Amino acid sequence: MTRTGNSTRSSRGRRAESGEGDGEVTSRPDSASRVAKGSDAKRADAESRADRKSRTRQALLDTTLDLVSERSFASISLREVARGAGIVPTAFYRHFASMEDLGVTLVEDSMRVLRRTLRDGRRDLAARQALPTVRTSADILFNQVREDEPAFRFLIREQHGGVAEVRRAIDTERRLFAKELAIDLARLPDLAAWDAEDLELAADLIVTIMLTSVAEYLDSDYRGRGGEREAIDRVERQLVLVFLGMSRWRPRRNR
Repeated sequence: MTRTGNSTRSSRGRRAESGEGDGEVTSRPDSASRVAKGSDAKRADAESRADRKSRTRQALLDTTLDLVSERSFASISLREVARGAGIVPTAFYRHFASMEDLGVTLVEDSMRVLRRTLRDGRRDLAARQALPTVRTSADILFNQVREDEPAFRFLIREQHGGVAEVRRAIDTERRLFAKELAIDLARLPDLAAWDAEDLELAADLIVTIMLTSVAEYLDSDYRGRGGEREAIDRVERQLVLVFLGMSRWRPRRNR
């Protein structure tokens, strides 16, 4: 009996030391390690999938901008976009519901960048206690156009293009741009007495001039020696005329 008990205890001890049987001391760390490694692998896999999805989505947007550099958005097919991004057509729907959805996303992304750039420029001036001028606004605008020319070409061409969803998105973003500018104008002491409708009217006129100037800058007639400066000078003069007119405008309550 004694030998059997000792033999059993020795056998259990050997199994425990070797990780066999039900030895808790050695099995728990191994199990925890496997669980931790599995969790890390799952997180890494999830992150890599998210990264791949993000890269593919951006590839679809970039491919579209390349394709519309010389063509209308309406003439671009889903197959062309998918092929350019290196995916099969059916995989397109993992990123966008339709080509119209992709076009609207391009509009929103491009206009968001423009609004943020102009907003950051105004904040920088405010931090330096400097007043925004026509020239600084025009410089900020055209610097952004130079950095993201394909997106601006897309916006200018498609504001009167054949895809209704994209046209409406551009109009919506343009109105939002004007509303943000109207809020900035309301902070100017000379315009404090203006009502919201007049401020938005003035802001809409300014935005229209800015987008028209972008179209002129991107037009082939404005390429070549001095073309960029000519476009910038033109928009500066137009905006000066608008601001001069605003200085003489009487708010409705004062008429």
